[in-house]
This record gives sequence, structure tokens and C-alpha cells, in this order.
Amino acid sequence: MTHPFICPNCGHRTSELDRNLGFTRQRKGCSKCGFAFLFELLDDYYPAPDAAFFVCDGEGRVVGCGKNSFAFTGLEEEDVIGQHVAQVLGLSFSNGDDPVATVLEWGVRALEVPVTVSGERDVEASAKADMFPAYDDDGGLLLVLTPDK
Repeated sequence: MTHPFICPNCGHRTSELDRNLGFTRQRKGCSKCGFAFLFELLDDYYPAPDAAFFVCDGEGRVVGCGKNSFAFTGLEEEDVIGQHVAQVLGLSFSNGDDPVATVLEWGVRALEVPVTVSGERDVEASAKADMFPAYDDDGGLLLVLTPDK
């Protein structure tokens, strides 16, 4: 049985039999752009063409920015790396919950969560957030922000 994977850097999707390369613990990288690792999706997932990708560690700190991250937020990768994703992107969820913390703690997905994003110069934009946990020993999450039309 194959599992769907997505590259947070370029959005390329693949189906793989395993998360690792052969019998090693080394994660598979993206065959299209060479990004160091892929995120496994439990269901098939189609991000919008203008969706912005952010990869976070187990503490919620940004470790990588991918496709459309600068175009949506106006923030350069060096401005956000190492910062907590909710603070650096100014994430404000409509119901007051913290789905980033829930995804990190429980290892569950959160899809189409309404959010307000304040990127560069604190200009607010409405979006939908899709969050996927990292299924490895380190934890972490993939945050996909899709701007509202």
C-alpha cells in the first residue's frame, strides 16, 4: 500500500511505500526540488496554488519556509526561522483556540481552520489553515495557509 507525501518546499506530491530510504532511518527527500524531507498525508490533499507552506519543529518554531510563504506574508525566510510560528506570523484563530498546540501535542490534523495572519508590517489577511503533524520521533508540523478569496 502506498502513502501520499507532499513536499513543503515546492508542493510536489508523490506516493511512496515507506517514509525512509531503504532500511535506513534517513527520511526521503523531494525528488523534484531536493528539499530534505517530505510530510506524509493520511488522505489525499490538494493545496491551492497560492497556498503558503511553513515547516515547524516539535516546539512550534519555524524550521523552513516553502512555496508561497514570502508572497503571502511578505516575510523572508531568515526573518522567521527559529521563531514560534503563531507569533512570527501573527496567527489569530477565530474561536480563540490554539490548533497549532493541539496538532503538536496530540499528533492530529486540523483542516480548514479560519485564521487571521499578520505578516510584514502587521497587514492582516484572512486565510484557512491546514496543519499536519510530523510522524517521526522529533515531532513538528506542516502549516499550510490558503488565503481567502
